[in-house]
Amino acid sequence: MATRNTGVRTTLDSHRLPIPVPIDEYECCPVTDVLRRVSDKWTLLLITLLGRQPYRFNELHRAVEGISQRMLTRTLRVLESDGLVEREVFPTSPPSVEYRLTPLGASLLEPLSALASWAVDHHAEIAASRTGTGCPGPAGRSPAGFPPSPLDRPGRGSFERRTDEPSN
Repeated sequence: MATRNTGVRTTLDSHRLPIPVPIDEYECCPVTDVLRRVSDKWTLLLITLLGRQPYRFNELHRAVEGISQRMLTRTLRVLESDGLVEREVFPTSPPSVEYRLTPLGASLLEPLSALASWAVDHHAEIAASRTGTGCPGPAGRSPAGFPPSPLDRPGRGSFERRTDEPSN
């Protein structure tokens, strides 16, 4: 189907979107790979925290409500292997380890912040739309009757618009 150039710029014209890949290439698509990484339950919270300042392991464990030491270790190792987080071991007794974002990890903060702002700004519209479709609730959540996720409540582990930010 041919399209006509009307001279009117659309939203898609102003954004550089990737061309969808064939299904057999989906697993090796860089966009899919990155979105899977950052949409992980703990990754987004850890990147957000480490974007503010470096943290020692136990500080991170206390700051991220509900994460086990094993899951924190695993997530940090994956982020380190992806080049998003670096760890520094201090020669103390016992040794202590500090984690911080690499420049690559820090470059992820702006797009994640934009996505989080968009989600906060449009969540009510999305929720209202869902009520008419029979969809049980937020994407990826358990059906009704299951306990709510810590991410569903305000405070630690969720994104809210800061009151000191302009709301464009």
